[in-house]
Amino acid sequence: MDLDHALQSVVALHATIPEDGFTAASLGTERVGSGVVIRESGLVLTIGYLITEAENIWLTSSGGRVVPAHALAYDQETGFGLVQALDQLDLPAIELGRSGEARRGDSVVIAGGGRAPFVQSSIIGKQEFAGYWEYLLDEAIFVAPAHPLWGGAGLLDAEGRLLGIGSLLMQQMAGSGKTQDINMIVPIDLLPPILDDLLAYGQVNKPPRPWLGVYSAESDGKVVLANVAGKSPAASAGLRQGDVVAGVRDLGIDGLADFYRKVWSSGPAGTEIPIEVVREGRSLWVRVRSADRGSFLKRPRLH
Repeated sequence: MDLDHALQSVVALHATIPEDGFTAASLGTERVGSGVVIRESGLVLTIGYLITEAENIWLTSSGGRVVPAHALAYDQETGFGLVQALDQLDLPAIELGRSGEARRGDSVVIAGGGRAPFVQSSIIGKQEFAGYWEYLLDEAIFVAPAHPLWGGAGLLDAEGRLLGIGSLLMQQMAGSGKTQDINMIVPIDLLPPILDDLLAYGQVNKPPRPWLGVYSAESDGKVVLANVAGKSPAASAGLRQGDVVAGVRDLGIDGLADFYRKVWSSGPAGTEIPIEVVREGRSLWVRVRSADRGSFLKRPRLH
């Protein structure tokens, strides 16, 4: 790998979000991470939560040059975000790899902008991932050791091609009762089918998924609501923290991923979805009028 050349495509990213943004309380008003230049025009791929509702974005090259940027798109299904530099970055565009061809045990590099440029790592797994924020990947990539500044970091293969974008820092049991930090990576193969839509419309050109506004977790094989977003469809319908989800429509659920799939298969955003929950030992049905999560978010302004 020509690591020095590949690292030139990685930039540090700093975004500010208005205090009244829908995501400000949960994700903060200042967000710092990385991005990867994927077109020489200054198009940068990052992880979407860094730029959601951002009113100001700055990109910093490895040489220290700072350039303002604009949030172009955030795809909530994959988690990818796109940023366009508003001045010449003069940085090379990285070549996209094929994440589907990556295998467990492959040596990789996780590259981030800022003071921790890269970590030599390995792929330790590829499997389904269900996130607590109504998010699901059929096959995420997991790597270790982890990058300390994982958000938006680029996962590079042995030829310096981009295999994915860093999303999370997690912990995994590593034997003898010890844990190790690992990164969850969104695979790059999810980008090409949606890139043209993101550039043209700022989102994928299809009806948005129904969104409830719940934060869920699996506990002892059950799906439990860990929290409910304020002013969300779930909050309006009366769902509460601690509710155990027992069914969607007339169907039982088998874990967090199955819960999401049954919600999303109920129809587009705006569909009313009957959800059975167990609360204080009693079963009850709650009808949730789902929504498009994007309608709750502040739109980026072009400076």
